[in-house]
Amino acid sequence: MATKIPVTVITGFLGSGKTTLIRHLLQNNQGRRIAVLVNEFGELGIDGELLRSCGYCPEEADSTSNIVELTNGCLCCTVQEEFLPTMLELLKRRDSLDCILVETSGLALPKPLVKAFRWPEIRNAATVDAVITVVDCEAVAAGTFASDPEAVDAQRQEDPNLEHETPLQELFEDQLACADLVVLNKTDLVNATQQAEVVKLVERELSRAVKMVPSDRGKLDPEVLLGFQSAVEDNLDNRPSHHDTEEDHDHDEEITSTQVILNRTFDPQKLQEQLEALVQQQEIYRIKGFVAVPNKAMRLVLQGVGTRFDQFYDRPWQPQETRQTQLVFIGQKLNPDEIESQLAALPG
Repeated sequence: MATKIPVTVITGFLGSGKTTLIRHLLQNNQGRRIAVLVNEFGELGIDGELLRSCGYCPEEADSTSNIVELTNGCLCCTVQEEFLPTMLELLKRRDSLDCILVETSGLALPKPLVKAFRWPEIRNAATVDAVITVVDCEAVAAGTFASDPEAVDAQRQEDPNLEHETPLQELFEDQLACADLVVLNKTDLVNATQQAEVVKLVERELSRAVKMVPSDRGKLDPEVLLGFQSAVEDNLDNRPSHHDTEEDHDHDEEITSTQVILNRTFDPQKLQEQLEALVQQQEIYRIKGFVAVPNKAMRLVLQGVGTRFDQFYDRPWQPQETRQTQLVFIGQKLNPDEIESQLAALPG
């Protein structure tokens, strides 16, 4: 029987840096033929497009065919309906692939997804090499989406997002409890004392000995991320979840996404200022997308987590492309009409 193809599940909260980590891995693949399954939240495939634009193209494969997007909800809720048939299609090409990466949405629980690898349709052809959990050090150091009650209390008056801590904290804990490796990302945004505190917080949630590696913008050697041979699907008993006794879970029942597409350009600074204002007005956890900038031949990538924003130009606009601005907003109780009207009112 042919060797099972290794699958690496990359999980982590909204905006922790999963896509950036995978982009770097693809660009430094060391000859590996890698397929990526991306679980988007919302119909606009922002993360999938970012991966396609990174220049990765294995031999005997079109890079676009090696990036597969699932947009009909978080994978742990749509395992049978969407993940299973997609995996079966990828496994038909197993002879031309060395490994598969699965990027979960920031809302997904890893354990229900891993359980799918016990199913007969997948079990004989694929195995979960490892679950890698990406942690946003700056967010945890600030007391956001962390398990330290004192940190939460200290920040509650200053950060309105902390009133949503309880359900999101459970998600954070579940993602850590299932991990084979924890990537401490965005270490460039915290000092040594803060990073040490993050390590302590993460260690409290780990049910067993798990390595942690620091990362600046996901720049890690593939040898660190691949080749664990953990067979995670056979080793789930010591990976506890808040949902172990539940038939279903509703962790994202009230978390929704909305998208805004405008056929116009924006001044990046003015747009970011307006987005920062929207984050204060509405319960927005994440903003990501592409921006058309006046007199600029390059496409601007904009990503926001809470009040922290990042911008960079990833590639030139293609001749056949419409130079439009596409943004996805993820949060609770969003008002799509208000979001679109405020952005449309900005001067060009």
